[in-house]
Amino acid sequence: MKLTACAINCSLAPSGARESSTDAMIAVLRDAFLEHDVTVGDPIRIADHNVKPGVTSDEGEGDDWPRIRKQILAADILVFGTPIWMGQSSSIARRVCERMDAFLSETDDKGRMPSYGKVAVAAIVGNEDGAHWASSQLFQSLNDTGWTIPAVAACYWVGEAMGSKDFKDFHKTPDKVRDTAAMVAGNAAHLAKLLKDAPYPG
Repeated sequence: MKLTACAINCSLAPSGARESSTDAMIAVLRDAFLEHDVTVGDPIRIADHNVKPGVTSDEGEGDDWPRIRKQILAADILVFGTPIWMGQSSSIARRVCERMDAFLSETDDKGRMPSYGKVAVAAIVGNEDGAHWASSQLFQSLNDTGWTIPAVAACYWVGEAMGSKDFKDFHKTPDKVRDTAAMVAGNAAHLAKLLKDAPYPG
């Protein structure tokens, strides 16, 4: 069974502004997913688009979220990438979660949100502590809006506080990150296959 994953990068910077550690972590997961025949599309850099504030699926003229939402929901797995700023996920990541709040009122006749039967994992990077706090916030928001979170669902790296080394600066992926990515990908692919074969009853 072929599966697909949609990756989003919630960096504060648009493409081309600077090299992205979040993209580097997503790339580690992409390679791990390939081992399970899961195709991960090119990351969607949310900062490149006009995702308006709000809690509906379409906030009107100029809103890019409806198109991004369609791409996200077309995949079996969501790879949610975010950097850590001030100990928590980025403001852009929180905006994405806010826009997904609309799923609560977009249920089918069995009460299932559009995200039901789809799996979400996280790719988190930062130079301070906060990966556990960021993932706890993120996973609660994603679970509330219908996503299924597998065991070992976050692949992260945090450097020394006030340090200067970013994840993108590694010439070789740290062993622990690589091993965690393999487990995240394996568990997510396994769960996505199960849910695709046997959807939630609602």
